[in-house]
Amino acid sequence: MDDRKLRSFVDDTWEQDIVPQLVDYIRIPNKSPAFDKDWAKAGHMHRAVKLIADWCKAQPIEGLTVEVVELEGRTPLIYMEVPGEGDDCVLLYGHLDKQPEMVGWFDGLGPWEPVRKGDKLYGRGGADDGYAAFASLTAIRALKEAGGKHARCVVLIEGCEESGSYDLPHYIDALKDRIGTPSLVVCLDSGCGNYDQLWCTTSLRGVVGAQVKVEVLSEGVHSGDASGIVPSSFRVLRELWSRLEDSETGEILPKQFHVKIPKQRRQQAKLAAKVLGDKLWKRFPWAEKTKPMAKDRVEMVLNRTWRPFVELIGVDGVPSVEKGGNVLRPFTTAKMSLRLPPSADPVACSKYLAKLLGSKPPHGAKVTVTTDEPGAGWDAPPLAGWLEAASERASQTHFGKSCVYMGEGGTIPFMGMLGEKFPKAQFMITGVLGPQSNAHGPNEFLHIPMGKRLTACVAQVLQEHLVRNEKGAGKSGKAASGKKAQPKQAKRPARPKK
Repeated sequence: MDDRKLRSFVDDTWEQDIVPQLVDYIRIPNKSPAFDKDWAKAGHMHRAVKLIADWCKAQPIEGLTVEVVELEGRTPLIYMEVPGEGDDCVLLYGHLDKQPEMVGWFDGLGPWEPVRKGDKLYGRGGADDGYAAFASLTAIRALKEAGGKHARCVVLIEGCEESGSYDLPHYIDALKDRIGTPSLVVCLDSGCGNYDQLWCTTSLRGVVGAQVKVEVLSEGVHSGDASGIVPSSFRVLRELWSRLEDSETGEILPKQFHVKIPKQRRQQAKLAAKVLGDKLWKRFPWAEKTKPMAKDRVEMVLNRTWRPFVELIGVDGVPSVEKGGNVLRPFTTAKMSLRLPPSADPVACSKYLAKLLGSKPPHGAKVTVTTDEPGAGWDAPPLAGWLEAASERASQTHFGKSCVYMGEGGTIPFMGMLGEKFPKAQFMITGVLGPQSNAHGPNEFLHIPMGKRLTACVAQVLQEHLVRNEKGAGKSGKAASGKKAQPKQAKRPARPKK
């Protein structure tokens, strides 16, 4: 394979084709179903699907098939196959739904207003995760253009990731015979510690979302009349919250939310902390003299990747400052996001959280705890020697630096699901969400050079995955029926109901 030709093809495709497509994609407010209950009626999701699917269909890749699959009542999914060499299979994954707008965008920027400034393309969803479909097919095409080969590739682009991927298991089950059993999964929805080298994700935290409503009155009353007699709903909420979190340190108190951190993950955290240095914490937009919760950089990495922490992400029942009168409010509702260690049981944690916050409320206040569908974390299986070597060579070739391994603090429910369904698969989890890229927040951007180099790295790993199998290591990509995957798509089972 000609590395220079591969890189040149990737760079040209990104500049001439992918970036313009992402500009159009960013303009579409295709918010995930959790943030747009009328997503189907609004039509934005289908606009995004059409934009991406049409581009994919136009790619001159021999044998490529592109299909928009829609199970009844669920978000659409783009299913693609590219025939390859041998019996093995690679699954590449991304998503096209987006987080909501958020406030705080710089002047001249906005969630649905794509703006390129140098190496950065600003706007919601470009880096999380609109680029994934384009990068996946470009990696495959670049590999072939450079004289390389790959195994059969299946590409899944879902529309429900930002809502917890609750639709995806149904698609995986419906398409299982066509997908087969991949021996390598490439996920392009993760982060990077910097833009200077390849970063591979070793673990992901789980998450439990909950709404806690505390009611003390049926209606608001004059605070001068009621305070001292009627307890503040905010104070009751604060007391309940203190059962979960140490208010001075931020530590999550109940042991039920903690796990033992594996020795290998501690070692990887030390290396990641050494590589990143103070950039680990200086990358955040600190207000004045605010300082990190920990002084030791290794502890910062472990806090972010293997320890539980909670954040208040929404409040109801509280008027704005300018509209707040002297009223003892009848209720306060808090929405929390509790991040869980990768190997914690999310269902058990969700049940315990509801019990912890909902039982024996102070002053007998009415407390209602509503938990969201919990998201499982993920801890990667032991890294195969061939994948470690391939990732290192790819990083050295296209970045000039070593590959680094680190856990991520976010959640990709798809990974836990795949880990259960394909326990023998290897995982290359990576992405472009680096310093200041600010996914989910204001001023989100895609670092274009990182996208280019990452695409080239994926192409090289696809090549080495095939080489590894041609040398006789494992044949795990056969279809679920036990038959070999065909170079071109064989007779399909009945399509899921539209």
